[in-house]
Amino acid sequence: MKLAIAGFHIESVSFLPNTSRYADFEEGALRGVGILKGLGGTNTVLGGFLEICEERGAMPVPLVYAYLGAMGRVADDVIERYTDEICQGLAEIDDLDGVLLHLHGAAWAPGYEDPERYMIDAVRRTVGDQVRVMVGFDYHGNLDADSIRAADAVFAYQKSPHTDMGDTGRRTADCMVRTLKGEIQPRCVLVKPGVLTPSIFSATELHPLAELLAEARRLEQASDTYLDISVMAGFSYADAINTGFSVIAVTDDNADRAEDIANALAERIWRQRRELYRPEPIYALDEAVERAMTLAPRVDKPIVLLEHADRMSDSTYLLDALIKRGARRTAVPFLWDPQAAEAAAAAGVGATVTLTLGAHSSRKAGPRLTVECEVLQAEPKSYHVSGAMLQGSYVNLGLSALLRIGDIMVSVISRFAFGVDEDAFTVFGQNPRDYDLIVLRSKTHFRQVYQELAEEILIVDTPDYGPADLLTLPYERLDTRCVYPFVEQNVPMEAR
Repeated sequence: MKLAIAGFHIESVSFLPNTSRYADFEEGALRGVGILKGLGGTNTVLGGFLEICEERGAMPVPLVYAYLGAMGRVADDVIERYTDEICQGLAEIDDLDGVLLHLHGAAWAPGYEDPERYMIDAVRRTVGDQVRVMVGFDYHGNLDADSIRAADAVFAYQKSPHTDMGDTGRRTADCMVRTLKGEIQPRCVLVKPGVLTPSIFSATELHPLAELLAEARRLEQASDTYLDISVMAGFSYADAINTGFSVIAVTDDNADRAEDIANALAERIWRQRRELYRPEPIYALDEAVERAMTLAPRVDKPIVLLEHADRMSDSTYLLDALIKRGARRTAVPFLWDPQAAEAAAAAGVGATVTLTLGAHSSRKAGPRLTVECEVLQAEPKSYHVSGAMLQGSYVNLGLSALLRIGDIMVSVISRFAFGVDEDAFTVFGQNPRDYDLIVLRSKTHFRQVYQELAEEILIVDTPDYGPADLLTLPYERLDTRCVYPFVEQNVPMEAR
């Protein structure tokens, strides 16, 4: 079996003014043997692809993998150039049996209604009808039936935090191998329930989402034939025609059963839409800071203040409030600000310098802060992920600095990253347990570490581009007349 492997990944906040360009992807793009060396043995989708290829005796033919995390929209030519590169590579492979793709599902480009559909359709046109095409998606992808019409089967992460990225790659590649060996004939059905949820509440351990996903796993385990179920929460900050939850069922040659299962779970999502939309309390800025500073002296573990609406890791609302309140034993890791990192490095370690910090990505990122700080570290930083999500993957933070503002420690980075595990501290020689207050900007992935590490997590709704109140977002492509929370009535399934 000869299997081509490729991928393109970005989670686009379409409301952000930022645009990701081809050069941004190229900084970390992998090709050919670089994919084998860089992703083999990692907890990533392509790592899972490669593992199954090795176990089952398949020959992987790695083409290109372009990865960015949660950023803004994508320039049209980025979609075109990587699609062309993948298709040109496929056209040059003799005796190709299958194509394994990793796509996010929430890419957003001005000229493309559904970038992932465009890429999958192009791959299908290139390889023809006899070559199998299967895709592993992110749990936060926005898909509909047209998105995946040219694929034989698709799969998505079943967990958020995404600790099962490698497993998703293995599920996808396992289906491919079993199909090529004639053991199964996959039938794939996607149903949309017509429900949106804020990313902060898409964590799969929250209730009632946890019970819904447990039911999906129960159905899989109880099945006496092949069954794989993906419940995707979607990504509400990409204004797409198909934004929102999706349910995908893959069966062995039984499309009716796949449709019944997907419909049943989609109806359950609709019935529980209100609880899914707001399962935990949200705090206003001043309320959260007051509670955190009051509680911190009474407990032994840190209090996490989660600036969840931040989309570019440079919001300053909490940092500004904590400086004004004279917060002590406080850490603000991974503030994205290349200019501040450069200025700190120019001043030198040990210097006391006045810097302008944060809020450079957009007008909604908070106030630009002018602070006097001591430079404790200033040098390029990188690491391999120790946490379960993306474990083993290489992260390059670029020129970075550790700053002390009063009793607040701020780490400033030049390459965009969210602090979701202890690496955000250990790369600077720190321990998160040494702090009373920690400011994070993640949505769900922080929970893999901080759910246990923290005494309490306070979700703070600052006025950035990822709000908990989706009614405030100016959707244009999404037809809000038939999705919750914009409509309350029970819209017929075919309209959703």
